Amino acid sequence: MALDYEGLYNACYMQVYSFLLTMSRDRSLAEELTEQTFYKAMTTDSEYRGEGSELTWLCAIAKNLYADEQRRRTRQADMDAAGDVTGGQTVEDGALDRDMAFRIHLILHDMAEPYKEVFQLRVFGELSFREIGRIFGKTETWARVTYHRARLKIQERMEGEDG
Repeated sequence: MALDYEGLYNACYMQVYSFLLTMSRDRSLAEELTEQTFYKAMTTDSEYRGEGSELTWLCAIAKNLYADEQRRRTRQADMDAAGDVTGGQTVEDGALDRDMAFRIHLILHDMAEPYKEVFQLRVFGELSFREIGRIFGKTETWARVTYHRARLKIQERMEGEDG
């Protein structure tokens, strides 16, 4: 089924934008995601199949893009809130510095499970807490707490080495 994307854009832009604005309460984010929605609708492999209204299809795409953005922001906030390591760096920032990364890997090598694996999955594997919890057959909260404890253990060891 061939769609008239220009007509679809003209007919549905404000409705998709309003939908995203209601969810995000952020005009610039709603504008950006609305544009991404129409771009994805035009370029995606999964085309409109006619199983509902075109607006419903576009709103489903918009909702998924919004969810992706929220996950990205949550992950970034988790990294930002991870805490300080000596020198004012977070553990994650320190992983980018070669010397700091080597120190972190030495500490991780001796760290007990599950702290070691949870930290590695979160920082190096970039998995969400929900995904980590699923790997271990535990809850998202368990993964968050375990990651936080691992980060504190690394921070304490690093401060102990510097002190």
